[in-house]
Amino acid sequence: MKYLKRLTHSELSKILNPRPKEIKFGEQIVLLSNSTPIYDQLLNLDVGYVIFGIKEAVGVFANCGNHGTENAWDAAIKVLVNTQANPHTHANKVLILGCLEFEAFQEKINTLDQSNKKDLKKARKIVQKIDAEVTFLMHQIVSAGKIPIVIGGGHNNAYGNIKGTSLALKKPINVINFDAHHDFRDEEGRHSGNGFSYAFAEGFLKRYFIFGMHENYVSDTILNTLKKLKNIQYNTFEAIAIRKTLDLKHEMNAALEHLGDAAFGLEIDCDAIKNTPSSAKTPSGFSAEQARQFVDFFGSCENASYLHICEAAPTKETETQVGKLITYLISDFIRAHAND
Repeated sequence: MKYLKRLTHSELSKILNPRPKEIKFGEQIVLLSNSTPIYDQLLNLDVGYVIFGIKEAVGVFANCGNHGTENAWDAAIKVLVNTQANPHTHANKVLILGCLEFEAFQEKINTLDQSNKKDLKKARKIVQKIDAEVTFLMHQIVSAGKIPIVIGGGHNNAYGNIKGTSLALKKPINVINFDAHHDFRDEEGRHSGNGFSYAFAEGFLKRYFIFGMHENYVSDTILNTLKKLKNIQYNTFEAIAIRKTLDLKHEMNAALEHLGDAAFGLEIDCDAIKNTPSSAKTPSGFSAEQARQFVDFFGSCENASYLHICEAAPTKETETQVGKLITYLISDFIRAHAND
């Protein structure tokens, strides 16, 4: 794969900080060699989870958003490998693959103007190229019987996650999306706001649940569309956390019922988590603890087929904060799923 930068032992050693009488997560994980195709190696490895990053902000740019999502992977990996390896973290069941790195695409969008329709069109065509790479890698991992954990990039990558998983399983999948936004915008060219609408229209996404959508950021047109589609359900953050007419645990159970017995993807948009540096940082949202409870709940389900944590946009000042949050969510998912 042209854009895949595999994590090597030498690169791991640069970010790993071993300590006497401790075993760090990064000391027990599995890495792949560069010599054999990914699928062939994964088939023969006793691991359950394959972690990889996506370093891009093209989809966010193409949706007229802010840069920064390309930095989430580096922030997360530095923290993740330095957590403790113990019976709670299941490090020996984890393979860290590396990341899809799109430097040339990032450089290209730096020359574009979001206010120019022709430039937006160019950016949206680039997103299609990223889609293809994410789709292929997801297909390889899921076909080998492993669970992908995808970190970083914009929410445009939900499309590749869904399509790759669907193709590997040879059937449409369902998705639960923990998000302040619906990301079901028009099919106007690919960007971070329409990954789910494209996947739904093309038959890769069957049932979709939007969890905690913010009422201030959904148009009347989209609300009418969502209400007409029986395979799509949602609740709102305001109903759960402000008016409290809905109960968080009850809503998680209701969402799980909507997903049914089929394979589903778990999408976590950091825009939904209060005060988290992200492409659309919010002063009002779910707490980190509520996000962790959400991941624990759905991660414990046998049909959870992947985890995607996206839209985090750390700066140098906030990279440790973001890295810790993402690492908690990764650990919660693995812990819950390993004990399902």
